[in-house]
This record gives sequence, structure tokens and C-alpha cells, in this order.
Amino acid sequence: MKKSKLPLVAVFAVLATLLPAQAPAPMPAPDKPAEKLTSNVYAWEKLVATPSATGARRAVLDGQTTTLDKLHVHISTLNPGEKSGEPRLHLQEEVIIVKEGTIEATSDGVTRTATAGSVIFFAAHSVTFMKNVGPTPATYTVIYYYTPLTPKS
Repeated sequence: MKKSKLPLVAVFAVLATLLPAQAPAPMPAPDKPAEKLTSNVYAWEKLVATPSATGARRAVLDGQTTTLDKLHVHISTLNPGEKSGEPRLHLQEEVIIVKEGTIEATSDGVTRTATAGSVIFFAAHSVTFMKNVGPTPATYTVIYYYTPLTPKS
């Protein structure tokens, strides 16, 4: 029987869809080192939606873990016709899970469509952006992480 090996990215993608989210822990004082993230449940109803010109953003978590230099998760909502921003270079890998709506994901000039339930992977050193091409708001979870191998520039 052949064993399936799930990459770390796939594990994070699955976890993000299974665990709702809650507000992140407050930032530590500058003279106190940041504590590593620990096991937790993040409740959707406790997230604060911060409005933006293009929709809204909910902070979930941001910090170091036992195996990652940094793990960051936020949930964005894009209004119809809006973009996530101008195309820009990302040094880290990103996993995006579409909760609802229809997103066009562009990476290095190649555009693909992602509907509800789709998972988008942007490789390190990709120039990326997304656009809501549907008639309703599109909500998606963004997961990115830094390891010692993540390029610094």
C-alpha cells in the first residue's frame, strides 16, 4: 500500500478550514520576547472585521511556532470587482482557501479561477494578486509562513 505524504502546506490548508478563528493575542511589550503560538481554537464570532476600501479583514494569528519562524493567518473579504492590491512580489509561500465567492488568482502573469472550497498556492518569489470576479463578496483565508529557508530578499 502506497503511503500519501501531505506537505506542510496542505496540513495548514486543511486546519484553516476546520478551525474557526478568534482575535489574536495582544502584541508583547518591546522589551519582552514574543511567546510562541500554542494550541488554541479561534472562534469566528470573536473576530473583529476591520473595514477597508475593498472589503474587510479579520486578523487571526501572527507569531512564531515551534517549527516556523512565523505563521500568519488572516481572513479577507473582497467586494465584487475589487482587487487584493497591486501585483507584488511575495518572498514567502502562501496558501489561500476560498470560503465563498469567485476569485481570479494571478501569479507571475498567469490567472486562474478559484470558487468556494478551492485552495490557491502561491510559490515563494511569485508576483501575485487576486480579484473578486463574482457578483457577491468573496471571503478567503490567507495562510503564510516563514521558515529558515524562506528567502530574506
